[in-house]
Amino acid sequence: MQTAVTAPVVFILLFLAAFIAGLVDSIAGGGGLITVPVLLGIGLPPQAALGTNKLQASFGSGSAMLTFIRSGTVELRECLRGIVFTAIGAGMGTFAVQLIDPAFLRQIIPFLLISIVFYSIMTPRLGAEDIHPRMKSGPFFLVFGLALGFYDGFFGPGTGSFWVMALMLGLGFNMTKATGYTKVLNFTSNFLSLLLFMVSGAVHWREGLVMGFGQFIGARVGSRMVIMKGTRFIRPIFISMVLAITIRLIWQNYH
Repeated sequence: MQTAVTAPVVFILLFLAAFIAGLVDSIAGGGGLITVPVLLGIGLPPQAALGTNKLQASFGSGSAMLTFIRSGTVELRECLRGIVFTAIGAGMGTFAVQLIDPAFLRQIIPFLLISIVFYSIMTPRLGAEDIHPRMKSGPFFLVFGLALGFYDGFFGPGTGSFWVMALMLGLGFNMTKATGYTKVLNFTSNFLSLLLFMVSGAVHWREGLVMGFGQFIGARVGSRMVIMKGTRFIRPIFISMVLAITIRLIWQNYH
């Protein structure tokens, strides 16, 4: 298996898969649907696949985050409390997943994701423009930073979708702005989880760095498309990726 993993054609496959994942993930989330199966497919054991996925995903979310910050879509100082609470939640989730079987979440999350799809379809103006916030930023980031950070460290699928919806409904962000802030918070939980996977030795560096390069480029292209084209561009891709994540989880649960 070592020969297969190190073959040049495999590294080309990893780069291309990560590029596509970074492109999709920066627009609507769900890049892990592409990268985790690829990493498992080249023969990495599950723990190493998850750890290596966090390495390459950190490049993608970091690239998208920088693009959104430079464009003015995201004000980093507005995210500081969110970054702190998300990091705490992600650390707790990554620790908890080693002690608790996350199988029960696989049963619940598809229904929550389906509710996001239906709500998005039934409210076509959702995210079209900023609206009056329903929560102040302090309590919002305390609650959702801890909860979604924990969820990302513990289980993960659909985290970006939950963040986008929470930011639109809680803080009144338009979808473009919510997508930008989501990347900052995704990077936080990805990076913290990566550090913990590194401590346990569950990261394959060559594969992760090759994919990280692809992620960096793909996320840069995707985030620029979001900034240029806005909510009308994001919305159908967002709904499609939420459905894809839901179908994958249902398949894993019942197949």
